[in-house]
Amino acid sequence: MDHPIYYPKSEYIETDTGNKVSRRATIAGPQNIILGGKTIIANGAIIRGDLRRTGPGHAVVISLGRYCLVGEGCIMRPPYKTYRGNFNYYPMKVGDHVHIGANTVVEAAQIGSHVEIGKNCVIGKFTIIKDCAKIADNTVIPPNTVIPALSSFAGSPGRFVEDMPESTQEMVEAMTKSYYSRFQPDPGSAATQQR
Repeated sequence: MDHPIYYPKSEYIETDTGNKVSRRATIAGPQNIILGGKTIIANGAIIRGDLRRTGPGHAVVISLGRYCLVGEGCIMRPPYKTYRGNFNYYPMKVGDHVHIGANTVVEAAQIGSHVEIGKNCVIGKFTIIKDCAKIADNTVIPPNTVIPALSSFAGSPGRFVEDMPESTQEMVEAMTKSYYSRFQPDPGSAATQQR
């Protein structure tokens, strides 16, 4: 059995849908961010929901599915481009069971489900990562890259390394669920507050 990962209860806000958001994370424009539930946003993570297209519509800037883990110091911001002189942000959609490692910068357009992204990565603008893909630590994915399902990428610039096993979906799902269930308030921190 894996050991619990304790966090000080006072440092995280838990929502009705089981999201656990660090008070030391920066969630800009929270009204433009959707969390699917049971998502953990760690200390120092920055999610930029305030960067959105001007004009009507397009309210959702970043949507994360269920059981997503956003590591410490991650920066997630929507991709942008200038088209015919108009500067615009575009939405970022992230599927379920996505693990983003610490200090990774993500400007992807779309990340599928059951995706593992290592730490210290840069995911370039408008990247599309399909289901069950894996990005190794310290990988730089150039803008507009499409990463096929069940593939592993590594390096700078990121290149295809190998196919992922068919069991990737089950393995990643088990990992994110296990991490979420182990990530719990420190029973000791509650006791010290009651004194």
